[in-house]
Amino acid sequence: MVFWHILHEAIIMIPTQLEDLIHQALKKAQKKGDLPKFPIPPITVTRPRRGQGDYSTALPLQIVKQVNNALKEQGGDKLAPIQIAEIVIKRLPPADFLDRAEAAKPGFINFHLSPAWLAQQAGVIAQQGPDYFKINLGQDKKVQVEFVSANPTGPLHFGGARNAAIGDVLARLLENSGYQVQREYYVNDRGAQMDTFARTLWRRYQQLFGLDVDIPPDGYPGAYMIGYAEKIREAHGDSLLHLPEEEAIPRFRDLGLQIVLDELKTDLALMDVHFDTWFSEQSLYDDGTFARVFAILSEQGDLYEKDGAVWFRASKYIGGDKDEVFVRSNGEPGYFASDITYHYHKFVVRGFDWVIDVWAVDHQNQAKRLPPALKAFGIDPNRLTIVLYDLVTLKRGGQEVKISKRSGDIITLREVLEEVGSDAARYFLLSHSNEARIDFDLDLAVAQSNENPVYYIQYAHARSASILRKAAEAGFAPNSAHLDLLTCPEELALLRKMLQLPEVVAFALEKLAPHHLPHYALDLAKTYTNFYGHCRVIATDPADKPLTEARLMLVQAAKLTLAYVLGLMGMTAPEKM
Repeated sequence: MVFWHILHEAIIMIPTQLEDLIHQALKKAQKKGDLPKFPIPPITVTRPRRGQGDYSTALPLQIVKQVNNALKEQGGDKLAPIQIAEIVIKRLPPADFLDRAEAAKPGFINFHLSPAWLAQQAGVIAQQGPDYFKINLGQDKKVQVEFVSANPTGPLHFGGARNAAIGDVLARLLENSGYQVQREYYVNDRGAQMDTFARTLWRRYQQLFGLDVDIPPDGYPGAYMIGYAEKIREAHGDSLLHLPEEEAIPRFRDLGLQIVLDELKTDLALMDVHFDTWFSEQSLYDDGTFARVFAILSEQGDLYEKDGAVWFRASKYIGGDKDEVFVRSNGEPGYFASDITYHYHKFVVRGFDWVIDVWAVDHQNQAKRLPPALKAFGIDPNRLTIVLYDLVTLKRGGQEVKISKRSGDIITLREVLEEVGSDAARYFLLSHSNEARIDFDLDLAVAQSNENPVYYIQYAHARSASILRKAAEAGFAPNSAHLDLLTCPEELALLRKMLQLPEVVAFALEKLAPHHLPHYALDLAKTYTNFYGHCRVIATDPADKPLTEARLMLVQAAKLTLAYVLGLMGMTAPEKM
């Protein structure tokens, strides 16, 4: 078990270990006189094209100029990049996970993993389970992911589901990579929109009792407002019917807000999205945070009056000549004021090391301006990352779906989840880069066929579970003692694919691009299916029992890997289908 633990550390750190081995080789080559003295630059090891090894570095191409400049000063002959590659390979220290290193024109070094070492990883994964894939990138740093945050004036539109999927999976990636994560929903519960919402709801409530009143011209006409009014009637009867307007508006604002928040929590739970904090915008004004921010900026000379409003000298921190309204002429804070106050609270009051906001692409200008504005409080703009995502178009039968069949209004998150399920919704919402538009095919999402990637991936997991059940019934059990029997190309290909997962996680986190997970999951399922099609797992000949048990260990490892990546995407891993 101790040996397996060492192997686990090795696979997580293979690119880093190779970079260290290359660095040692360069130092030794310089010491032995194979290469001249020169400052060694950062070394990068990547995955090469298929057929060129498991890892590769282009370092010889990157350092050839430095090498030859140093040789010229010493009166030596020039070296070609391929010669430098051969020198580095000659001086590489041995490593148990490495089978060989090869020089390739014009100056690459390709590394091949040891097949025997690869085979042993089936036992490592099977024994360690999910812990095998966890990487400690965050080192307990405190990170907040704020996402969804739709205005609480109605049900969540399905377009907001993409925000939910991206934010939740980023949080899962962070949690599984050593960060302390807080999920937050920012509730925009103040301002003119909430007053309009409250007036509309009050009028709908009055209409339920036969009063001849109209909703405000700028009100919310959706049928869902009638449903909210009916809930208030059920709870309060006609006791609110004749309230004076100055009492009715705040009362219906509070009642309506609670109804919407309760529905949001219920709908998001259908997608297995949950928040640690539902943060009230109004609280920033009630607890004095806005007043404190106003005072800080005033003392710094960052606020000035013009045209009856108070302006923030955003140009001082952002550049250009555009400043931002901080307090409007009517005394209400501007949008930028609320945003900057909210983020002051995140960093200064609550002390997050890193904040990630998930916003729709139509906020891209604001996303560029907000981070540098935080310099007004001495906050490093790099501590705030804003992830932008593009729109989602629903399609059925190749045609765009714009109107809800149920209500005739917006198409809600709940309505789509009830039709296709959370797993399919999550997968298709995650399967494109954040910046790309999505055509969400409702027909494909519910298809029970291999054309549906969700079905294909989950079926691979269910098939592995079925194999393990049948093996147990037949008296077989996974056995790590004969893992050296795993030598077939399909077996080793499956192991290689499983071992890519930590690197995929690290890359997805580095780029804040969760779409790499569904792509990897589909590749893993295809690789597993290819293994299953070429390698009989449960043998009928008693003489083949050692190979059967070794392959069962591989199936168990594959099952764990499939379950882990599905879990990172917030999807279920069914035992039967």
